[in-house]
Amino acid sequence: MLKYWLAVLNSLKNRGVKDILIISADGLTGIREAIQTAFPKTEYQRCIVHQVRNTLKYVSDKDRKAFANDLKTIYNAPNEEQGRANRDRITEKWSEKYPNAMKRWERDWDVITPIFEFSANVRTVIYTTNAFESLNATYRKLNRQRSVFPSAQALLKALYLATFEATKKWSMTIRNWGRFTASCRSCTKTGFSNDTINSRNGRILRPL
Repeated sequence: MLKYWLAVLNSLKNRGVKDILIISADGLTGIREAIQTAFPKTEYQRCIVHQVRNTLKYVSDKDRKAFANDLKTIYNAPNEEQGRANRDRITEKWSEKYPNAMKRWERDWDVITPIFEFSANVRTVIYTTNAFESLNATYRKLNRQRSVFPSAQALLKALYLATFEATKKWSMTIRNWGRFTASCRSCTKTGFSNDTINSRNGRILRPL
C-alpha cells in the first residue's frame, strides 16, 4: 500500500500541488510513510471521528454516551500534556470494564497529537474525514446504479458529473472561516506562504 499512496501523492504533485499543510486520514496502511516521502513538511493527523468510532466498538450501548463524553476531553484539551493526562485518566476509569477500548489511543498517540498544535478553529476542520467519505459515498452510489461502462472515458465523465452534482450541496460555510485561515497562516514552522491557503465563501480550494 505504500507504493499505492506514494503514487497518489506524486500524482497530486505532478498536477500542481506544491505543499499541503495537513492531511487528515484514517489508519491507512502506508499512508504515513508516503506523506513523509512526498510532502515531508506535511502534518499527518489521524481522523478523530474514526478513532472514537473504533474505540466505541468495545463499549456497550448503555455506556457509550458517557465514554464518548470522556473521549471529548482528550481531543478538546488545550494542549498535548492535558490531553495525555485525560487519556490516562479515562484508561484507568474504564480499563477494568473495557480493557481493550483505549489501546488505540496509546498506540496511535503520535498521530493524534498534531491536533494540539492548532487552535479550536482549525481543529473543527481537520479532526474528521467525513466530508470526503460523503463524496466517496456519491461515487459508490453511481457504481451501484451502473456497474458497466463502455470505456474509461465514459466512467470519467460519469464521475465528473457526479462530482459536479455533489458540489451543489457544498453551500454551508465553515464557522469562523476568517479565524481558521489566519490560524493556518500563523503556522510558520511549515514554511507555507499565504498563497497556500485560499478561501471563497468558506470553502477550501484545492488544485486538482
